Formats: sequence, structure tokens, C-alpha cells
Amino acid sequence: MTIQRFVTAERDPRTRGEEIARLGAEHVRANLDGYVRLFRAVGVEDVRLREFGTQAADALAAWRPDLHAEMCGVAAGTGLTEWELGLLNARTEVLAAVGAVGEGECSTSVYLPDDGAPRGVQTWDWHDELDADRLLARYVSDRGLEVRYFTEFGMLGKIGINDAGLGLHFNILNHSSDSDPIGVPVHAVARSILDSATTIAEAVEIADSASVSASTVLTVLTYDGDRGDAACIELCPAGHAVVGPEDGLLVHTNHFVDPELARGELAPATASTYRRYKHVRSLREQVADPDPRRRAEALAVHEVDGAPVCCHPDPEMTFDQRWESLLTTALDLEHNRMWFHDGRPCGVRPETWHAF
Repeated sequence: MTIQRFVTAERDPRTRGEEIARLGAEHVRANLDGYVRLFRAVGVEDVRLREFGTQAADALAAWRPDLHAEMCGVAAGTGLTEWELGLLNARTEVLAAVGAVGEGECSTSVYLPDDGAPRGVQTWDWHDELDADRLLARYVSDRGLEVRYFTEFGMLGKIGINDAGLGLHFNILNHSSDSDPIGVPVHAVARSILDSATTIAEAVEIADSASVSASTVLTVLTYDGDRGDAACIELCPAGHAVVGPEDGLLVHTNHFVDPELARGELAPATASTYRRYKHVRSLREQVADPDPRRRAEALAVHEVDGAPVCCHPDPEMTFDQRWESLLTTALDLEHNRMWFHDGRPCGVRPETWHAF
């Protein structure tokens, strides 16, 4: 397995960042090198890298000083600068600033039973050459919540849960309002929700408080020990929208569902996101399975089946145009666990399915 695990009782954010650096400084540096290569491939000029990184770090410091302190701890422990860690955390924002709209990306599903915890599952699809340097972390936030999350080394957050019964899935979006200067990184928004939110309303308030320059959708699910709830928070510089489930099922891929925000959609009509969205919705019975592994296996749907939910890289494409399902994960709010397979849904087996 290439996913490192980090568990700490450290409550000081800068010290926690330094601990992450001690665990995987080489992984952080490798991710930065990989993203600089990606930025160059999509047309970002080298002279703008420091500018973008500095803007991201400044926006984060103004919005969440604690997360900025953790990021600076990682920087100090890896021998990198603050702006370089800002650049890494703003990888979504940098790509949005130059209009780099990708074809492949994540698919998320949440089923709400009549009683019991929501049943969430997703693929995390990204460039196949950025596969090796990933992290699962567990710690206690300033609010006293035990948080578990998955991310790329050096980035503040992505997919996760906290022990208040809140989980979060993460998908990228693209909107005509995406721009520079760089705002609060959306990965930091996801992490702040995991650190502090216990309800969907709190998650929406946190997301709305961030001045972002790029788009994302944060699918938040909650469980109070009796009943569950879920909503997609579509976020872009033009504003946010909350999309609820239809008949107990909530699906999101990589296009805006809210009709107002969809007016600024950048994904072309030929993009796979629309077919993936429709196909995952058709899998209602499978993604409603109470067994998290069976939900993950349900996403083993390929282009030949009608939609590339399980994404395989095309060796004929350049690295910036190749995507792969690098992680398959399900959130278990009832038992406060993340389940995951290190790879594509079609490779999920009992022996490859792990809890964190």
C-alpha cells in the first residue's frame, strides 16, 4: 500500500504539521514537484507560481489561522517555503485560474435509509502519475472532535469523517466565475468542516464564509444515532447552493446540479460527468447496500458499461490528460470509520478493503 497513516494526540496545529513532515517530508516534496510539472503542462508560467502560492497562503491565514499554522509547520519540517505549501494546497485553484478543465474525476453517491446512518461511497479520480504520495490522518480538532481524513501529502484535507457523526465527500467542479487571484483553497474548506461542523447547517455556514476562487462540491452526510441526512454544497466564487437528495438518493459527479449555478457550467456537453451521474443514479439498489464493500464494488462500471465511473488511464494521452480512480472509499458514520481500497473499484477484494 502507498497510503501512509498518521495518528497524533498533538493539539497545537504547527507542531502537528511538523509531525506530518517528519512522517513524509519526501512525499510532500514529491507532490509539490508533481504539481509544478502539471501546472507547467497546462500553461501556468513559472513566474506566476510564487504569486499563486503566496495568494493562497495569505487567504488561508486570514480565514483560518490554525490551518495556516499547520501548513507552515509542514513547510518548516520539509525545508519548503510557506508559498510552496500554499501552491500545493491551491492546486485546484491554480488549475481553475488558467481554465484547465479536466475530463476525468470523482463520482459520489449517498443513500439515506428510512432509519440508520447514511451510506456514502465515492471514487477519487486524479492524474495517475500523482498516485504515490497520500495520507490518512487521525487527530483531535480544536473543537474536540476526533477527525479522520484522507488527502494528498502536504494538503490540508479532502475526504473524511468526525466523531460527531459527520462525513464529507469531495468532487471538483468548474465554473465561469473561477478566476485569480487565488482565494481560500477548497481543500482547506473541506478540512475546516471536518474540524468544526456537526450538522449540515454548520457545514454550509463554514463553506459560505470562505472567499474561494475555484469550484467544488462538498457532499456532507450526518448521523445522530437514529436518523441520517445529507446534502451537496456546490461552491464557486459566484456563491453556493445546497442540493438535497431525491427519494433518498444523493449523487454528484463533476457538473453543477443547482439550476442557477449551472448557468456558469464549464464542463462541455460531451464530458463523462453527465453519463457518470446518470449511471450512478441507476445503481440505486447497489449503492444502497448496507455493506460498504458492496457499495464500492457497485462502482466498478466502465466505459463499455455506459460510463467510466471506474476510471482507467489512457496510455495514449499525455500525463495532464490521463485520469485514474486512485482510491475507492466509503464512510461508515455508525462506527466512525473510513473504509477504503487503494485503487479502482474493479480491484476491490475482501483482502484489499481496509478500515481506518
